[in-house]
Amino acid sequence: MTDPRRVRGRRYRPARLATLIRGHWSVEALHHLRDVTFAEDSSRIRTGAAPRVMATLRNLTIGLIRQAGWANIAAAADHYRSRPEHALDLRHLAA
Repeated sequence: MTDPRRVRGRRYRPARLATLIRGHWSVEALHHLRDVTFAEDSSRIRTGAAPRVMATLRNLTIGLIRQAGWANIAAAADHYRSRPEHALDLRHLAA
């Protein structure tokens, strides 16, 4: 039986292992959010720096939406898609 505290051949203390696991799942949660809200996995942008630029823009959008006080990112994205003039109100948050 393998030691559950071993990752890639290294043994970690429980607190450090918990931090690594939380970090992994926070990244997975962000990827899931970007895919579900912005259909990132179905994007046809695949060449050069464009995929990284689009991921950065999606992350920026999510950050601005959170700073604006929205708890539900998908609802906020729907709101701003249907009322793009309201998205201009987010400009002051980016400064």
